[in-house]
Amino acid sequence: MRGGRSVKSTSLSKPEVSTPLAMSAQASSSKPGQIVIARHGEPDMNRYQRMNWREYERWWAAYDEAGLKPGQTPPESLVAETRNATTLIASTLPRAIETAKACAEGREIALDSQFVEAPLPPPQMLGQFQARTWGVFARCSWWLGHSRGRESRAQVERRADGAAQFLIEAAQAGPVSLFAHGWYNRMLRPALARRGWKCVKDCNDDYWSWRRYELKK
Repeated sequence: MRGGRSVKSTSLSKPEVSTPLAMSAQASSSKPGQIVIARHGEPDMNRYQRMNWREYERWWAAYDEAGLKPGQTPPESLVAETRNATTLIASTLPRAIETAKACAEGREIALDSQFVEAPLPPPQMLGQFQARTWGVFARCSWWLGHSRGRESRAQVERRADGAAQFLIEAAQAGPVSLFAHGWYNRMLRPALARRGWKCVKDCNDDYWSWRRYELKK
């Protein structure tokens, strides 16, 4: 999964894309395209390595720099959804970019940092645990408000709310496929639901999983 075709690296910021999307929406009264939100493939990191909380912080920083474990193949269902999309978007983290590239068949992918994963600051507690266990501890602690100076749950919820609106605006021009992250994808769900978008195809939360949303107002 490493290397391969290039992607467009500019962020899909509001000033850059909202004007043409708004023009497209005004020009057409048809129903917006579907939104497919995918989780990345399996990263090239050892989640069973044992460590303390300080070592986990370093592990998580390396995780954010890691690409995908070699030898993976995207599911044909996700490739087909990607092929159907008008707009392809990925988080700026390597694991999401490589996932998008694996599905995009050489098409241009826009990278946008508003879709990066919510942070995972571990609680400062004693003990040696596997990285995957620290991930559970860190997510629970973060969810309860212990962000340790990083982006808080409330801040990420606001980010996800704006990102959901962004995806909806993009869908006015046709179907959208987003390649992002497990927890952040979950945080997009209620923001989409509040705007009348319903999940019509649920492929779970595993690596390479995806969900399809459609406007049901």
